[in-house]
Amino acid sequence: MLINFQENDISLESQWRAIILFGKNSATYKFAFGKALLQLASKETNNITLEQLSPLFVDSILQHIKQNDKQGNSISSSFLKACRQYNNNELTYENLLGKTEKLGFVNVIDAFQNVNGGMIPNKFYEKDFNGKTKQIVIKDDLLKLKESVQFSNLDNEVEARWNLVETAWNIDINPNLLEVKIDEDLQTLFLESDLMRRKDITSARASLNGYQKGKCFYSFQDISILSGDNNICAVDHFFPHVHKLKLNEIGSNVNGIWNLVLADKYVNLDKSAKIPELKYLERLYKRNEFYIASKHPLGETIVNQTGKTSKERRSFLQRQYDLSVNLSIQKWKPLFELDPLF
Repeated sequence: MLINFQENDISLESQWRAIILFGKNSATYKFAFGKALLQLASKETNNITLEQLSPLFVDSILQHIKQNDKQGNSISSSFLKACRQYNNNELTYENLLGKTEKLGFVNVIDAFQNVNGGMIPNKFYEKDFNGKTKQIVIKDDLLKLKESVQFSNLDNEVEARWNLVETAWNIDINPNLLEVKIDEDLQTLFLESDLMRRKDITSARASLNGYQKGKCFYSFQDISILSGDNNICAVDHFFPHVHKLKLNEIGSNVNGIWNLVLADKYVNLDKSAKIPELKYLERLYKRNEFYIASKHPLGETIVNQTGKTSKERRSFLQRQYDLSVNLSIQKWKPLFELDPLF
């Protein structure tokens, strides 16, 4: 699925998102390191020692561990133990930074740019541990990310992905029993099941955006997910919300993640309650498969709602489409559309 995600698109943004969405999640260090790299890109830093990098790296972990204690799959971690000790006023910040420099970067620097067993085409940094001072050298391709119109969205996307992963780890419930839902008023995602009360996770826009490569689902124009932005995108129901009762009759959840896409707000206004042309159904299938390939908990939710196999999921979408077309009659496509990236 990573190959499909980067098909016709080997842009720097796509490579960055491949790391965040499809890279291994044995610990959340990847997300902390990613957020630190984005700060370095903003400051146009060319190189940085591990000592200098430590506060950028550890501060976000300290905040997350307060909310969700489990930040990795390992039974124990000396580094995370030190973070907990600092939060409990049992360790000074200076001592924490020393432990971060020694323990926090052991695996993440080597593993970060490796996705599905291979290195990304354009490295964002190089490791330089040959001299007395250990450091990483920032490559031009990381600095070029800052020039992208998508750069302002990337930190929110990392944060959203981090929230989803740690939530899945910290809830002691079988993923098959979990369901991610959307609060349409607050535009947030939350978890709920028969065994637990509602738990808010993260912004819906930030969670959805990376899987669409920061583009409008229909027109492939660049979109914004920043609150307060004049051109902030809309969270759209691919199959219109007005069809909720009919689709519910065949076991569908119109508010499910599988049916939510991000769209340019003007494109969304033009679409209204119309049904997109058939080619967009294939795009929805691909987008959903990206979720499934990236693991908990969005992928689990989509599998639970649409089918255990790719064949079942295709059939599910086609059933929804056939019913919705009968209800709407008229099909729709955007007035303007760039070349599709998936």
